[in-house]
Amino acid sequence: MEDRTCKVAVGTGVEVSGLVMRPDDAKWLLVLGHGAGAGMRHPFMESLARELAEVGFATFRYQFPYMEDRRRVPDTPAVLTATVGAAMLVAAEEVPGLRVFAGGKSMGGRMSSTAAAEGKLFGVRGLVFFGFPLHPPKKPATKRGDHLATIAVPMLFLQGTRDELAELSLLEPIVKKLGKTARMHVIEGADHSFHVLKSSGKTNAGVLRELAEETARWAERVAPIDR
Repeated sequence: MEDRTCKVAVGTGVEVSGLVMRPDDAKWLLVLGHGAGAGMRHPFMESLARELAEVGFATFRYQFPYMEDRRRVPDTPAVLTATVGAAMLVAAEEVPGLRVFAGGKSMGGRMSSTAAAEGKLFGVRGLVFFGFPLHPPKKPATKRGDHLATIAVPMLFLQGTRDELAELSLLEPIVKKLGKTARMHVIEGADHSFHVLKSSGKTNAGVLRELAEETARWAERVAPIDR
């Protein structure tokens, strides 16, 4: 199964790249943003897309403008959320006929939720966070999660117990307060990149598979496919 490339027009002459992966048996589409330090072709993103394809997800990955231009510093939040919104529109055209979710790895997930809170996402059935970055490393705080309470669609948080960007003691109460619209799945021993120690008895490949399978189970509950 090969990726198909396309372009996403963000506005004011800015254009970024997109990648479509659609398995023959796709049930859902996940518009998937990358993290702050690595683009859509990072090995984690590539492997995650393939694992998601195995459980019925087509994926639409895309670059943020700063990554497209090979700049180190991320764009402003306004540009990032505009990119998420533009990617959603192109994804719906490139991969029609599927129930659509949005989310991403770390910053890509947070910008997807911010775009949803700002009313920039239409027709999305839910949001998936592969490591929600609640705060900078060793600087515990909760402000980055304030906007989540304004989002009406279901949300899935996939978090590792060794994630330095989201202390579970801070994130868990936020998710609980969101009520039935939110769910958290915790992976014991995983860090922010979902790497696990050998002593955990798990493998990085196995964790990726767990992420995909849990996402599919959740999607089946919140957006079931008619039999």
